[in-house]
Amino acid sequence: MARMKIKTSRHHGEPVEPKKKKQKKAPVIREKVPGARGWRGRGGGAAALVPSVREYRGTTVQVCGLWPFSSGTSSPMIGVPLGKHEETQATVCCDPISWFQRARLISNPSAFILGKPALGKSTLVRRMCIGLAGQGTSPLVLGDLKGEYVDMVDALDGQVIELGRGVGYLNILDPGQAIEVAQLLEDEGHEDAAVRVRADAHGRRLNMVVALITISRNQPPTDQEQTIIDRALRWLDEHFEGIPVLGDLLKVIQDGPDELQQVALNRGDWKLYQQETKALEATLLGLTGGGKLGEIFSRHTSKPMKRGKAVVFDVSSIDETEADLQAAVLLACWSYGFATVNAAHALADAGLEPRRHYFVVLDELWRALRAGKGMVDRVDALTRLNRSVGVGQVMISHTMSDLLALPAEEDRMKAQGFVERSGMVICGGLPAAEMALLTKAIPLSRQEQQKLVSWQDPPAWDSRGLDIEPPGRGKFLIKVGGRPGIPVHIGLTSVEASLNDTNKRWHNTNDAPLLAETAAAPPTAGDPA
Repeated sequence: MARMKIKTSRHHGEPVEPKKKKQKKAPVIREKVPGARGWRGRGGGAAALVPSVREYRGTTVQVCGLWPFSSGTSSPMIGVPLGKHEETQATVCCDPISWFQRARLISNPSAFILGKPALGKSTLVRRMCIGLAGQGTSPLVLGDLKGEYVDMVDALDGQVIELGRGVGYLNILDPGQAIEVAQLLEDEGHEDAAVRVRADAHGRRLNMVVALITISRNQPPTDQEQTIIDRALRWLDEHFEGIPVLGDLLKVIQDGPDELQQVALNRGDWKLYQQETKALEATLLGLTGGGKLGEIFSRHTSKPMKRGKAVVFDVSSIDETEADLQAAVLLACWSYGFATVNAAHALADAGLEPRRHYFVVLDELWRALRAGKGMVDRVDALTRLNRSVGVGQVMISHTMSDLLALPAEEDRMKAQGFVERSGMVICGGLPAAEMALLTKAIPLSRQEQQKLVSWQDPPAWDSRGLDIEPPGRGKFLIKVGGRPGIPVHIGLTSVEASLNDTNKRWHNTNDAPLLAETAAAPPTAGDPA
């Protein structure tokens, strides 16, 4: 019988099993799961779908206990809420007046918007207008060439002024509210302010008559003719009862009072006076008798502008082919609108009315600049004086190429200055060829340029009649100087959706049910793909 040694415990005498040799564990090799977050294996955190984390917003006092899990947004929460940040999904608030007046982020209350058509430029501006109107700022659309702001102004209980052939008239000799405001200032003991209001009204009327003559002739009037017009306007202010029109100005020049003959230097020779004023009479006769500028300026103003309300000058009835008429009407709208703004500021400076701020919209700027001579200089003056006249402004165009397509080199340089001097530049989708021109005005990183180019792509192919949005619709990059751009996606409420339909004439009510059925019903097996 084989003998067998059994180890026992020292204390209890119990048998003890022999110790086994320890085996080394093989190292755990974790592989990263392709297309997923984390590593394969227990505790590795592999997940094919990572759910989004719930986000909360609060002040630094409220969320200080969550540190270090709280993070600040990339843009200040000051201004009109435009939409969400494309990357952080944080709310982006922005408008030129708030960023100038309250946030102190820009040096002047102006913005320039660039982007290809149908990507939401006008929608962005309407959002700013609605938000600023809620804060007490009155939007002024001084020349709506496409009628895109009429519904918005109606919704804001504003004033819609229609201008066009047989639609509405604007008397460029109408001082607006200047006479009423000047009289009120005099009654309250502000004689100096009243003198300034009257002088401003006279200067604007003189500039408008000179501008119309320039557009009609394609060249400015002579110095002598401008002096005759100036003296004729002063004669009307002293002797004419009521508000004169261009026909009254023409009659005064034809009658030739002694004051006009003196500035005409005719030395008492009536025939010489007629000879000196013949060309001027012919031009004014064309402005009052239905020449190429029509009869829009030959009658009294059909609908005077009011202070303290949202206003839009609807000039969409003027055809695009009438470039001279568009230029004249836009100049008249700008002059009339800023005359009302100056009158309101004069009353506020005297303490007779509360201070009002205005948000001026210059949409389709490229069409306005190409419309005629003097347009670039007029816009250039507006962009330089927006701080002093107490207004914020936004200018909208398609591309930098539109601004640089002007015939004169000095006009092209001034147009490029519009972008360079703007407090902020907001860019939508733009073609790659625009990047070289745009980077001359504002600095853009390579990533920002790629983002803008990607936003200008057309929508996906679809033959079912569905409204497929392009990838860049409603997406914009807000640039302020050399700071990194803020990408934002504009979100509309249900109320705003009806105010931002700029394709109303393409809607066919008879086809609407058919399109709806086509969109709702999936194709059958026999239908072609």
